[in-house]
Amino acid sequence: MTQNASSTITHMLQTHPQIGQSPFDLNALTECIDACFECAQVCTSCADACLGETEHAGHLTHCIRLNLDCADICTTTGRVLIRQTQPEMAVIRAQLQACLAACKACGDECQEHAEKMDMKHCAVCAESCRRCKQACQKMLDGLNA
Repeated sequence: MTQNASSTITHMLQTHPQIGQSPFDLNALTECIDACFECAQVCTSCADACLGETEHAGHLTHCIRLNLDCADICTTTGRVLIRQTQPEMAVIRAQLQACLAACKACGDECQEHAEKMDMKHCAVCAESCRRCKQACQKMLDGLNA
């Protein structure tokens, strides 16, 4: 029986020797890690799809840049969050805030292209960015509680 990525990440975190000392809610943490890694993949794919939009290439340069920046920031955020040994909370907060900013910028740009240019791949990307932004906000809210 194959586990999905989310259950595998949850299982890995549950087996970590430091998890009992973690300042994070396990469900929110897993959700955020999943959302970050998914968003990174979707943004990378959207950038590639934008490159394939040859008739609109000149209008999509900024979108491609935001896709790639967002993908890198989301990947880094997921990697920072999955490490549980002696987390530095100031770094985690800053990383989550960077991810929020990247997802908002990329999601807003993609939403505009989805609506004005009927780019379906940008609609998918905008939704993934929204989910990631919400998951990062939930993590931040939990840290600030």
